[in-house]
Amino acid sequence: MPIISIKDVSKLYGFGDATTVALDEVSIDVEAGEFVAVMGPSGSGKSTLMNIIGLLDRPSHGEYLLSNRYVSKLRPNQRAKMRRDKIGFVFQSFNLLPKLSVLDNVALPLMYRGVSTVKRLQRAEDVLERVGLKDRQYFMPKALSGGQVQRAAIARALVGDPQIIIADEPTGNLDSAASLIVMELLSELHRTGNTIIMVTHNPEITRYADRVVYMHDGCIVHDQRTPVGEVPALAKKAMYVYPRRTEEDDLAGVSAMMDFRPEKSTTKKRRASKKTTKKRSSVKQKRTTNA
Repeated sequence: MPIISIKDVSKLYGFGDATTVALDEVSIDVEAGEFVAVMGPSGSGKSTLMNIIGLLDRPSHGEYLLSNRYVSKLRPNQRAKMRRDKIGFVFQSFNLLPKLSVLDNVALPLMYRGVSTVKRLQRAEDVLERVGLKDRQYFMPKALSGGQVQRAAIARALVGDPQIIIADEPTGNLDSAASLIVMELLSELHRTGNTIIMVTHNPEITRYADRVVYMHDGCIVHDQRTPVGEVPALAKKAMYVYPRRTEEDDLAGVSAMMDFRPEKSTTKKRRASKKTTKKRSSVKQKRTTNA
């Protein structure tokens, strides 16, 4: 039985002629323990799908089963409780509270569960040690690097021991070295049994997933399983699928730039040489006149 089961889910925004279809009858099942990467251009419906899976939004039509329970029409307090107990979020913009220390930020979700102060701080400290930030637990977020802040955000997602982790562009604001650390951490969480759903624009980091879903215009257009450690073929081709553009187009564009720049520099040199020639001729004329 899949932990997530979405059947013919649609999401509409607006009314009448201003209606926008963000999701168009999307169906997807995710088994417990899977690592799913979701790709697609901007406006393809990735974030809307993540919001529905994470119980941050409701579908306009269709059915959503989470842990074999229909959650599409739960009351707000029921949705909040299920989201709190089963789902952890990792955002691209980190969303740590700037006036709280790293330890307090990580412990915050447990406060809403009624966990005592001592227990939630101990649990937060344990999770920070797991992500390699125990020596930074009393720092403020602004004192950390981008990679460290993102690891703190992952620790906050883990502190409640969720079954599902939703990561929305977790490496979008990081350099390559910090991205590698964050992805290795998510990979470790996957190996320990967490279900991870990750939105990304970077084909390279799909090698950490065992399944890649590609979206376009509110629909799932590809769904491919691949061995962990390999970048799937669809991810490599994703940047050339929509809009219609080929790799040859990009290479032609690069060639055109390479051809264009030498000409431009040559033209500047010619103009400079002409100016120099004019200056020299004018100097000669003045000398001749004075003589």
